[in-house]
Amino acid sequence: MSQLKPPTAADVDAAASRLSGIAIRTPLINSPVLDAAIGARVFLKAETLQRTGSFKFRGAYNKMSSIAADRRAAGVVAFSSGNHAQGVAAAAQLLGLPATIVMPRDAPAAKRERTAALGAQVVLYDRDREDRMAIAQGIAAERGATLVPPYDDPLIIAGQGTIGREIVEDLAAQGLKPDVVVIGASGGGLAAGISLAVKARLPQVKFYTAEPEGFDDMARSFASGHRETNAKLSGTICDALMSPTPGELTFPITRALIGEGVAASDAEVARAVGFAFRELKLVVEPGGAIGLAALLAGKVPVAGRVVVAVLSGGNVDAALFDRLIAA
Repeated sequence: MSQLKPPTAADVDAAASRLSGIAIRTPLINSPVLDAAIGARVFLKAETLQRTGSFKFRGAYNKMSSIAADRRAAGVVAFSSGNHAQGVAAAAQLLGLPATIVMPRDAPAAKRERTAALGAQVVLYDRDREDRMAIAQGIAAERGATLVPPYDDPLIIAGQGTIGREIVEDLAAQGLKPDVVVIGASGGGLAAGISLAVKARLPQVKFYTAEPEGFDDMARSFASGHRETNAKLSGTICDALMSPTPGELTFPITRALIGEGVAASDAEVARAVGFAFRELKLVVEPGGAIGLAALLAGKVPVAGRVVVAVLSGGNVDAALFDRLIAA
C-alpha cells in the first residue's frame, strides 16, 4: 500500500470535476440554536444528504470512474461496514460495473439491505474472527476485479477532499472563513482529504479528528507519532468508526495537517443524534454525529470562532435511532 503516492490538492480539484453534476453539493447548515448550544458560529456539512446517505459516494465514484476501460467488465470488490459499501454499489450502478461487497455480519440491517438493493453481491464475514481485507483480496484476485479500498487510496482520499473544497467555497460566499474544522475519523480518508483541500487554500485553519472513546486510534497515533491499534474490534454505537488503526496512506497526511484528536462517549454521541433530530430536524447516524458530539460536549475550544463539523452519514437503523432520540 505504501508505494501509492499521496494525493495532492490538484487531485482534489480533478475529483471535483469528475463528481460535478453527479455527487450532491450538500448544504452547510447553520442555526441559532446550534450556535447558542456551542457558543460559536457553527456550520454542519450535511453529507447525510449525499447520494446513499454518506460522504463515501464521493471517493467511490472518483476511484471507479478512473478504472481503465479494459478492466471495467471484471467489476469491483470492496469491504465495508456499510457506508462505503453503499457508495461503491451506487457508483457501480451508475457506471455499469458489477460489484461485490464484503460486509460484517453485524452491520446494520439497513446498510446491508440497501447495498444489495443497489445491485451489489453481498458477502458476509465475522468482524471478530475473519480478515475482511483478505477475503476481498481473494475475490478480486479470482475475478481480476479492481479492489476499491475504503480509505487507503489516493483517488478515494481526493474524492472525500471535495467536501473541504465545498466548505471553503460556500463559507467564502457568505464572507466567512473557517477557524476550526472537526472531522470524524476511522481509517482517516475523510480527515485526510478534507484537511488537504482546506489547508491548500487556508493553511491557518485548525483541525481536530473526533473518534468514539475506546476507538481513538487516530488521536493516540498523533500522540505517539506512529499508527496505534485499538484494543477492541467492536463495542461502540458508532458502527462506522471502528477501523482498528489509521490508514497507511492517510496517517502521514492527517499527522502533518491535523495532529490533534478528541474522543466522545457513546452517551455524548447519543445526545448529539438527539440534538440533530430535535433541534435541526436532521437524521444522523451515531458515527456521523461524532464531530457534533465533541462540540456539544465541549471537547474542542471553539468559543466565538467559525467552526465546521462534518455530519458524515445518516444510515442508522430505525430501532437504534428510536432508542437514541428517546434517551
